[in-house]
Amino acid sequence: MGLQAGIVGLPNVGKSTLFNALTAAGAESANYPFCTIEPNVGVVPVPDPRLQRLLKMIASKQVIPASVEIVDIAGLVRGASQGEGLGNQFLGHIRNVDAVIQVVRCFDDPDVVHVDGTIDPKRDIETIQLELILADLQSAEKRADRYAKLAKAGDREALLNRDVSKKLVELLSAGKPARAGEWNEEEAAIVRQAQLITSRPLLYVCNVDEKTLATGTNAHVEAVRAIAKDEGAIVIVLCAKVEAELRELDPEDRDAFLQDLGVKEPGLNVLARATYDLLGLQMYFTAGPKEIRAWTIRRGAKAPEAAGVIHTDFERGFIRAECYAIEDLEACGSEGALRAAGKLRVEGKEYVVRDGDVMHFRFNV
Repeated sequence: MGLQAGIVGLPNVGKSTLFNALTAAGAESANYPFCTIEPNVGVVPVPDPRLQRLLKMIASKQVIPASVEIVDIAGLVRGASQGEGLGNQFLGHIRNVDAVIQVVRCFDDPDVVHVDGTIDPKRDIETIQLELILADLQSAEKRADRYAKLAKAGDREALLNRDVSKKLVELLSAGKPARAGEWNEEEAAIVRQAQLITSRPLLYVCNVDEKTLATGTNAHVEAVRAIAKDEGAIVIVLCAKVEAELRELDPEDRDAFLQDLGVKEPGLNVLARATYDLLGLQMYFTAGPKEIRAWTIRRGAKAPEAAGVIHTDFERGFIRAECYAIEDLEACGSEGALRAAGKLRVEGKEYVVRDGDVMHFRFNV
């Protein structure tokens, strides 16, 4: 299940620094606008301590975590939807993402210029959101015109697309994102097909300085949280500069550095989990001598769908799934002992997979 998240924000808010920390890809980062011209793309592992717990119980050649693909585009500015600042060509790069991560500058530093001269998270958020809405409005208006013509023939699908497109135009014209609309299942499918940026779930990343990191808040962060509360969005707080430094350290020094900062874990771990929560996703695991691996599925997925993430043949020829919890494996000491204790569950096609299940699939095609 390929996942992709797009990072957006004004110039000089720390987007590329965060991207570098996420991917260790070395995207260019500098103290001037439009440092990022082409979109940078990197694959980010999703940290999960349960993988190491499994490795302690089952000897395996390798451990493969789940991953998210991150797209970092150029800093947007006011007028981007009209082509300002190398503008809307970049907006196209994030139309296909599953989620949007907006990095908001929440630190004061006179040595790092702000494109608007002052630090104001509320203004910055409104600037980015307005540009995304205006870009989507252009797309929605084109769809509305196209389906208005097609609907004249009375085709039901064209009529439905016309009506949804008109509703989108009205919503976006009122300055509201597509995700704010109330859609039934059929309408929601059409909205997804429209590939509007503002239909994607949104997560705010407050980029703070080291001093703020330990407390997790300052006046700028609280301003973002107030906006997110009204929108029902998720907020996380991290320091992109610290995250970049952490990637250069070995695990022992990393832990000591975090302790000195008064932080329990890297912000990137928090970001990865928040992205999964935002998208309504969870993981299950497979474990054996060749590899221990995390697989991504949607919450509520049944066993055959989970099997299909590995290979379509697994879903097509699904017979049953053998499942157990990591806690039961640790308590019993081995898979053999777990089976003898009756802790290995045999589940059928209607089984709804639990987050953290360890699964073996039986199939026949």
